[in-house]
Amino acid sequence: QVQLVESGGGPVQAGGSLRLSCAASGRTFSIYAMGWFRQAPGKEREFVAAITWSRLNTLYADSAKGRFTISRDHAKNTVYLQMSSLKPEDTAVYYCAAGQVITTQPRQYAYWGQGTQVTVSS
Repeated sequence: QVQLVESGGGPVQAGGSLRLSCAASGRTFSIYAMGWFRQAPGKEREFVAAITWSRLNTLYADSAKGRFTISRDHAKNTVYLQMSSLKPEDTAVYYCAAGQVITTQPRQYAYWGQGTQVTVSS
């Protein structure tokens, strides 16, 4: 099993920045990739960004390109999502996920965190 704990969410004004963290524990050696997803009220969970654990390949949603950066600290078993130029439409619960493929599809990730709320005000 892999446990994931997100942190770093909160309220922010439009144009501001936040850095989300996701700390992994447990059988972390089984992780090939980690991703960030988000879900706004009444909407489906959507892909934001993903990164492979070892080779640092990355994927980004079009909405995240140029504004968000995913990175990882191997020694700390932690993945980060640096978000800048935030917009009200970025408001959502952000979830961290881990799995054995790098993909935009949430069902391909076996492990999920509890989520952290990001609220962007205009």
